[in-house]
Amino acid sequence: MPGVEAAELVLPDPARPGLHDVMPALLDAVTGGPQRLGLPPVRAAALLLVDGLGHRLLHEHASDAPFLASMADHGPLLVGFPSSTSISVTSLGTGLPPGTHGTLGIRFRVDGTLLDSLTWTSDAGNADRTLEALPPETVQPHPTVFERAAARDVGATVVSARAFRESGLTRSALRGADYRGVGAFGDLAAELLDALGRPGPQLVYAYHADLDQLGHLHGPGSTAWRWQLRQIDRLVEQLVAELPAGTLLAVTGDHGMVTVDRRYDADTDPDLRAGVALVGGDPRARLVYAEDGAADDVLATWRGVLGEDAWVLPGAEVLERGWFGALDDPVRPRVPDVVAALRGTAAVVRTEGERLLSRLPGQHGSLTGDEHVVPLLAAARV
Repeated sequence: MPGVEAAELVLPDPARPGLHDVMPALLDAVTGGPQRLGLPPVRAAALLLVDGLGHRLLHEHASDAPFLASMADHGPLLVGFPSSTSISVTSLGTGLPPGTHGTLGIRFRVDGTLLDSLTWTSDAGNADRTLEALPPETVQPHPTVFERAAARDVGATVVSARAFRESGLTRSALRGADYRGVGAFGDLAAELLDALGRPGPQLVYAYHADLDQLGHLHGPGSTAWRWQLRQIDRLVEQLVAELPAGTLLAVTGDHGMVTVDRRYDADTDPDLRAGVALVGGDPRARLVYAEDGAADDVLATWRGVLGEDAWVLPGAEVLERGWFGALDDPVRPRVPDVVAALRGTAAVVRTEGERLLSRLPGQHGSLTGDEHVVPLLAAARV
């Protein structure tokens, strides 16, 4: 985003287009309704979500992605807070900000349980029982864009990994679509183009995870990450070349990423543990639920420990500032007592509760320009 430093706080702004506007805009492009993103009217539209494709990262590595860099950019867009996958996917799938759809973090408290919204498990560790105890359709009760598309006689298709077909996140954010399970670039491209080529109006959502995975493992901008970006660039170029007449392909990300080199440990630091009942969120955006009567002390302690490495606010102030967007009343009990949005290259890890995640160099979730801003690229074939 021009004029915004990578480490600067980028606040959610309802006056600016956000990631939650994308799928409703594509649906309106297909049905002829008004939409705020300036997309052309088409018979069918597809969105390719490239996990981890941040606006700043793309522009810093434009030489590795010349086709993506040449596409018309209808962004940049602000993603919801925290800037992490399950929050962003739910915003895309519902057309709503986090405070409304209720998925407030990778891990957040629902009815006293710390729910992992990626795996739909709790600390008890039994996914099936968590799905029964916390049905995705109850945790996130709003109609999805795909359900709304069906009500407008628009075909709806999701193209994503086979393993995600029946996941809690799919049921929460993407229900109502014809799910096409894939395993690699080849069948992702084939299924996306097949769905666009069906008769009548069509809305398609496709998801690709590998850029994010390599960013986590090796760091964004690493050699492995850049090679993956080059492959994605070639994929998008080939997809655009094969678009059926009267269709559009949009490309966006769910967040950016930073490389961290300073870690605080919420599981072993006695100060960060004092008065804390549950620690949710992820390493760059911690949601802290205090024990009864301890919220003020927890706030003061986390501010003291993290210092200039984080913006640390009470949950009530986070709501006032609109970090989660418009809040539904049923979501209010999920709001943490304390929120820590990390700055610079710092992270708050949980070496006991999140062993693998704690070791990874690439992280995201906060409100910096590197993490919170994504592109919206589009190409149409009339």
